[in-house]
Amino acid sequence: MKKFGSLLLVSVFAGAITLGAYKLFLEKPNYAIVPQESSANIITSSYTPTSARGSGINEVDFTMAAENSVNAVVHVKNLSVSKGPSSIMEFFYGYGGSQKPQVGTGSGVIISQDGYIVTNNHVIANADQLQVTLNNNKTYDAELIGTDPNSDIALLKIDVDRKLPYLAFGDSDNTKVGEWVLAVGNPFNLTSTVTAGIVSAKARALASIDQSFIQTDAAVNPGNSGGALVNTNGDLIGINTAITSQTGSYVGYSFAVPSNIAKKVVEDIMEYGNVQKGILGINTVPMNSPYAIENGINEIDGVYIAGIEEDSGADDAELQEGDIIKNIDNVEIHKFSDLIGYISSKRPGDQLMVTILRGEDKMDFPVTLK
Repeated sequence: MKKFGSLLLVSVFAGAITLGAYKLFLEKPNYAIVPQESSANIITSSYTPTSARGSGINEVDFTMAAENSVNAVVHVKNLSVSKGPSSIMEFFYGYGGSQKPQVGTGSGVIISQDGYIVTNNHVIANADQLQVTLNNNKTYDAELIGTDPNSDIALLKIDVDRKLPYLAFGDSDNTKVGEWVLAVGNPFNLTSTVTAGIVSAKARALASIDQSFIQTDAAVNPGNSGGALVNTNGDLIGINTAITSQTGSYVGYSFAVPSNIAKKVVEDIMEYGNVQKGILGINTVPMNSPYAIENGINEIDGVYIAGIEEDSGADDAELQEGDIIKNIDNVEIHKFSDLIGYISSKRPGDQLMVTILRGEDKMDFPVTLK
């Protein structure tokens, strides 16, 4: 009986180690927001868009936008070396570990004929070497010019001896919900691919990410991070960044950094070497928060000012706690992500016209960002 008990204990212990090893090395995590870096699996899918105007998709011509975009979208390869255990015994007992080459992939967009390329920060993060492959399959080493993790935007440069096709930044503030768009990426170094959809929402906020996104239903899959979101005129209105998924594959929702934010980040990196952030200088709470309700706020639209930072632009302009921001420069502000999206495209010293609701009165205040 004693021998049986010992065998049972050994079996349970061995089973626990096996289960632990399975969870550590084999079990896949469940993500809510999936950065689209690399994937070795090619998943076939069908996608049949329907007209938002109800008279058939044929009334919208995507060919010009596609032709203008595919040659300006590139494949980005992130080469790095990681040090880690090469076996389960090394993991438990240590023996130094081994150098392991790692490859991550994504997409990028050429934004100038001399080889500047915008992509996502998470595509190039921790890279030891970066390579860019054009749509004609020519590969170049790329230099990292600068990056902004907060907006998930990075700027690369390749040296070329000819003028490259590129995409011009459009005005993402003029993008409308329901507008047709194309998502263009180069996910598996198979040359650029194009999918179509509509703008589902603007100024969309994502959990744990203090940023404002364009949401679209264009099919976007792993490897498309850093690719282009363009309108039917071929204007670059966003940089594809993330999908909402529990599997890592497209399930109907994808998100892009608005072009006005991406353009401002790129210009700051090129001119200053870092991102210049304009600060309004207010503290906010949701309109339906207990704090706002206790202070007699019945509005559901706008941004409630819960506090003013001393010596800030808002303080100098004499904005007050309890004011509700309704517009900035005639751009409607419905929620905090609208405010963040607009301010993110501005720099210190920029002057804004802020329209607020104070009690029953609407008032305009010129505010200089600091």
